[in-house]
Amino acid sequence: MQKHSSPTTATHHEPGCALGPVEVAGHEFTLYSESQPLIDAMVADILVARTRVWKETYIFMDDPAGQAVVDALCDRARAGLDVRLMIDGFGSFSTPTALLTKMHEAGVQVHVFHALTQVIRKPRWLRAFNQRNHRKLMVVDEQIAYFGGMNVVDQGGIQTAEDAKAKSLPTSAGWRDVHARMVGPRTGEIAAIMDRLWRRVHHEKRAKPPKWRVPNFARTPDDSFYFFDSRPTFVDRRPHRVLVPLMRQARREITLLMAYFLPMGRVLREMVKARRRGARVRVVVPEVSDVPLVQWATRHFYEYLLRRGIHIYERRDRMLHSKAMLVDDRWSVIGSCNLDARSLRINLEFFAVIQSKALAALLGEICRQEIAASKRVTIRMARERSCWRRWLDRLAWNLRKWL
Repeated sequence: MQKHSSPTTATHHEPGCALGPVEVAGHEFTLYSESQPLIDAMVADILVARTRVWKETYIFMDDPAGQAVVDALCDRARAGLDVRLMIDGFGSFSTPTALLTKMHEAGVQVHVFHALTQVIRKPRWLRAFNQRNHRKLMVVDEQIAYFGGMNVVDQGGIQTAEDAKAKSLPTSAGWRDVHARMVGPRTGEIAAIMDRLWRRVHHEKRAKPPKWRVPNFARTPDDSFYFFDSRPTFVDRRPHRVLVPLMRQARREITLLMAYFLPMGRVLREMVKARRRGARVRVVVPEVSDVPLVQWATRHFYEYLLRRGIHIYERRDRMLHSKAMLVDDRWSVIGSCNLDARSLRINLEFFAVIQSKALAALLGEICRQEIAASKRVTIRMARERSCWRRWLDRLAWNLRKWL
């Protein structure tokens, strides 16, 4: 098993650095909550790859982070490895063509998912363009995989809103997120998920995806994990099929770190039921979001949640971009799936459900960091918004299914 020797692997108590590694069912997991240590780790792994490097990401920026990844991918492609990169046509709309050309000329196989020029020829082109590949995945050789919520974007050196302003960036810059690095033989399962999509978009023969076998979480033995590649256009592959049974097991606590929080249907009902059972339910969202409409819609139903005993925290200074859930200090959910209509019913997503007290302790530490940097929202605060503000929030709420 290949060991990671990057200096980014830090102690358990250093905010922003790598947490871990810990062993789960014969695999090694490390968690990241900042972009720079993650990018450093990815580049280090890419540069020692021997057979393949496959990567998917929603946003791929032409900044120091993107350029470091490009240089590493080009290096491995020139060495004759199987190097693939899939980026999203909407999320990476600003990625310059010159950067893609550079990779192509080096031998990197580049695909832009649902680019407008591709889908415009389809009969239902608007529906196709609306579905985005929101996954953030990477596999290196046969042993290393990455998954979570981080894009290829340089967010380094920004700790406060003042830091963002000094770099002429919006106050929502300096994103915090959760991403995992896994070392072990089940990397092949993530590779298979990536390969099926690659073959689908290239109209090649591909294996039929296995059915989701949602485990009975109450009876699952310790140290286990499951991967889910959601394709919500198929009802049997929607995230709620996994998230609802998992929330149903909560007896003590559910903690959610969520960039875009607009739960609906069964997911919302299960959160309320968990609180009625006596479990503490905490939700951490950004104080300043990069998508204001989503934030307005979320604030519209603060009072609804607070009246039902759900605790809400707004993360200050930094844009919270995480998509993670912790249940009873036992189950961890890490991936690209937000609790909003787009992730639950439209986009392609990937998330892992991991049962491990050791890994839950790492994710719990990240949760504590985010809550410590947050303000707790009260009913009084929710009611003190101006009439104009409340009207905008209601308008955004009415649009929640399209945000």
